[in-house]
Amino acid sequence: MTPVLVFGIALLLSLLTRRRWNNGGIPAPAPAQPPTAPTPDGFDPGRYGLVPSAELDPGRAGPPLPLLRRKELEALADSCLAGGWRAAAAYVAAAGEDWDERWSRLDFLTRVAAERDAWLTEWRASGTEACAAATVYARLLVQRAWEARDSALAHRAPTGRSSDAEGPAGFKAGLAEANAAAREAAELDPRDPGPWVVLITTARGVPLSHRRFRALWQELTARAPHHVAGHWQAMQYWCGKWHGSDAQMLRFAEHAVRTAPPGSVLPGLYLQALTELELRHGPLGLPAAGRLHELLPAVASALAAVPPRHDQLPLLRHLLAHFALVSRQPALALEQFRELGPWCGAHPWTSTPHPVRAFDHARAVAATHAAIG
Repeated sequence: MTPVLVFGIALLLSLLTRRRWNNGGIPAPAPAQPPTAPTPDGFDPGRYGLVPSAELDPGRAGPPLPLLRRKELEALADSCLAGGWRAAAAYVAAAGEDWDERWSRLDFLTRVAAERDAWLTEWRASGTEACAAATVYARLLVQRAWEARDSALAHRAPTGRSSDAEGPAGFKAGLAEANAAAREAAELDPRDPGPWVVLITTARGVPLSHRRFRALWQELTARAPHHVAGHWQAMQYWCGKWHGSDAQMLRFAEHAVRTAPPGSVLPGLYLQALTELELRHGPLGLPAAGRLHELLPAVASALAAVPPRHDQLPLLRHLLAHFALVSRQPALALEQFRELGPWCGAHPWTSTPHPVRAFDHARAVAATHAAIG
């Protein structure tokens, strides 16, 4: 394996273990500061069931992938980047009709294709797992459109203008191409919700009216009522920075908490909604304390039923610990810190200059306040 491939695969695996639900490159908000009190000198984490401070690791949000799983993904990425596609087709087919798992696998293959996509062209031409190949292609087009948009915004001229090719017109043209590709993918397998997730994603940039968006949403939920990535993308459509409002976004996320099936990470959508509010409004934009005291324990209960090795679970526990402290629920936060162990490489701690220090202080506040309470 060449050094370039080794680096690319390492990057892909890192992205997989830190995967977020967004495709839009949303910047991390500056976290609200939880209620603080002087931390006693000589604070002993072990007294509260926490790992020693010296063992805290800011390099990861949670445990690394099991070695066998990592080797499998390395082999798959190596096969694709070297020009093969059959392993990719088999990888997706093995997910069956577990639509969330299938989407996770499509997500990984999209990241591989972003590094080198000749193998994807051959896969699409083969007709094997045609809907999956077409969906990966549509997702890749979405990713490229958003990258072009972000690049244009980052390099906007001092006059505030950018060329159509690099600015909003180029972004919308890229999404229109992705939209057409997703429609073609949907025709290849009417059962598969994947193409509809792509269409939900493009909807906020095209944009679609509320009526037309709800029609898309009905198509997705008819196939997969609790699709996690589909819900995340729909929540983005309903948020205030796109085509909805804070109230619509919160209602959508709260509904996910109430209706999610056991074992799903879907209730974590509410934590993502809170993060959106904190990003745009700061802590004063969060719901009233009474609402958080009702919903955060429900989210915690749902996350407790998620399989421990689920790759999104640590990221959600970090958010839950943070918002539990902000809403003055230290015992709930302490539960999350115990589950997280030494891992502190996630938002909100990584948004601070010293993630380890921020994480350690937050869990000390949670422990001391929970003990007092």
